[in-house]
Amino acid sequence: MTTTTLAVLVPLLPALGALAGLLLGRRAPGFVRPLAVLPTLTAGVLAVLVAVRQGGGAPVDAVRELTPTGSVPIELALHIDGFAALVAILVGLVATCVQLYSTGYLRDDPRYPSYAAIVSLFTSAMLLVVYSGDLMVLLVGWEIMGICSYFLVGHYWETPEARAASLKAFLVTKLGDVPFLIGLFALATETGSFRITRILGAVADGGLDHPTLIALLLLAGVAGKSAQFPLHTWLPDAMAGPTPVSALIHAATMVAAGVYFIARLLPVFTASRAALIVLALMAAVTMAGSALAALAQDDIKRVLAYSTIGQLGYMTGALAVGERGAAVFHLLAHGAFKALLFLAAGVIIHAAGTNSLAAMSRMPGLKSRVPDAYWTMTVALLALAALPPFSGFFSKEAVLGAAEHAATGHEGPVPGAAGWIVLVAGLFTALLTAAYATRLWLLTFHSPLARAAEEPGPLAEAAAGQEAAAEEARAHGHGKQPAVMNLVLWILAVPSLAFGLAVGTIPDWFDGHSLNPTLTTSVLGTGLALVGGLVTYGTWRHTTAMALRVPLGAVAVNRQEGAAAVEAEAITAHEPAYGDIAAAPDPADPGRLLLGPLHRHAVSGFHLDAVYSALFVRPVQHAAKVVRFLDREVVESYVCAAAVLPRWFGAAVRRAQTGNVQTYLSALFAGSAVLALAVVVLAHLNAGS
Repeated sequence: MTTTTLAVLVPLLPALGALAGLLLGRRAPGFVRPLAVLPTLTAGVLAVLVAVRQGGGAPVDAVRELTPTGSVPIELALHIDGFAALVAILVGLVATCVQLYSTGYLRDDPRYPSYAAIVSLFTSAMLLVVYSGDLMVLLVGWEIMGICSYFLVGHYWETPEARAASLKAFLVTKLGDVPFLIGLFALATETGSFRITRILGAVADGGLDHPTLIALLLLAGVAGKSAQFPLHTWLPDAMAGPTPVSALIHAATMVAAGVYFIARLLPVFTASRAALIVLALMAAVTMAGSALAALAQDDIKRVLAYSTIGQLGYMTGALAVGERGAAVFHLLAHGAFKALLFLAAGVIIHAAGTNSLAAMSRMPGLKSRVPDAYWTMTVALLALAALPPFSGFFSKEAVLGAAEHAATGHEGPVPGAAGWIVLVAGLFTALLTAAYATRLWLLTFHSPLARAAEEPGPLAEAAAGQEAAAEEARAHGHGKQPAVMNLVLWILAVPSLAFGLAVGTIPDWFDGHSLNPTLTTSVLGTGLALVGGLVTYGTWRHTTAMALRVPLGAVAVNRQEGAAAVEAEAITAHEPAYGDIAAAPDPADPGRLLLGPLHRHAVSGFHLDAVYSALFVRPVQHAAKVVRFLDREVVESYVCAAAVLPRWFGAAVRRAQTGNVQTYLSALFAGSAVLALAVVVLAHLNAGS
């Protein structure tokens, strides 16, 4: 079987699995899980075979014209280089893990068949984006992911949070897709093709007349899809969907698509220095702002959501300094440890019965109840904090090293300002990332009540009571996870720990540029990460006493239910319990002390939703009310008035219909007489003339 045939099967198999799952989901429920897992697993294996055959060498290209257009042709084209080959492996791995995890997580969910089918379609769409060599075909996968995200984020459609989040995700991403589509057409018009290879050839020959305009139009779509400032606000709210969906969206699909798109077409962006400066500023604001917001969140999944936004900022920052190898390297490393973080969070939410860090910080023994999640999440958080030797250290240092090279003038056409912007923001974000990763780990697994139970007093009695309740729940199997969920965690822990060791061979698959850590950025980045972690730990030790003195009601739900049902109830219960979907009034939260007066702004994402509501939502609503008034009071008035005269005439005619034969005969004779008289008068007038 040829490499081209294998590559065609990679996105095709999950699509066929999705179709079969939708058709057989209700008629043959026993086939649902195999149809969800096996096609995706097979696609992942085939992606590995494609990568082995491609081997980081010459790209694999295949093309067939889809339809003649009379101008710019649309072609079914494959373009598989080292970037595409490795990203496809990541998509296959994460999607397979998500499907396996979901068989346990949503085992009691009545809508699991449709959920699994949409996840398969989602996976197929991302693989189509990865392998496509034509921008119009890429756009098909791009838009399919958008509609799939709408259905998956809104899976718990009974809850208002899920309904609002799914609609928001769809609308915000579509807001970016409109200029994105215009940019694609403009790019094809100037280069004469939608084929990626031809576009890159035309750019190399100076065939772009308006590179800045085209690059900025395309950046709008990337900002929406990859949740970059200012179109990032949909991603934290999307946490209202099931946890496996969050893992898939954040690790290997959707948000990764925008970064991958820029990496594919990087010469288009490097043709404009202004576009690179804009991209660098977008990355810097995204990195720093999202890290500050993550430090203030109470929902464990919202912490991870803002973390994803920040890590995507690192990737776009690497692209802003012209180093797509570092960007995709970080995309691959981040995909593994972020999928692990979300799936471990799903286990924790099920066991704790809450998504609130404030509530978890008052639950002694949570660490011992979920040992697999504890150890694997610890690995993933160390990778997120970019501490050696975990994978995140090598990939993040590749980004910072590329920024340093650009800042010192070693990256050719890349403006030095872009390098300095990305470098400073990246180092600042490294400090904050370690801080919020440490905060999440301490609040989740290290309750001060565990130590209080060892000391005599009323706090010990309270802690012992909570521990006894936890032991009883564990004895009855409440909050216990299926084995497949824990198995997936350990699978993802391997690349989270060891993928960074491939730093020496990865460049052979990319552009050949070294991705090894540089001394300056390694010392600065690791040092700042250690400072962030230690300061957060010291602050947590200081606020521990407040946690002991100030009890906080836990957002606890019935853990006898399945993991998906527990999560849906926990999300719904958070705002009624604490008055906010993102925060909790917890004086023992170290993030509150670290951020100080900035905390109330950070917890709401710096009020961007309120700004957008004031600038766009409310004006559109008021305009809609005006249009409705004009339609009802003006347009409909003219339409109704046009019917008044015929209605009056009809009423007059209706009065003549009495049903009396004598009246009808009299009217007949009277009419005949009038007609006869008219004839005589006309004849007389004609004779006289």
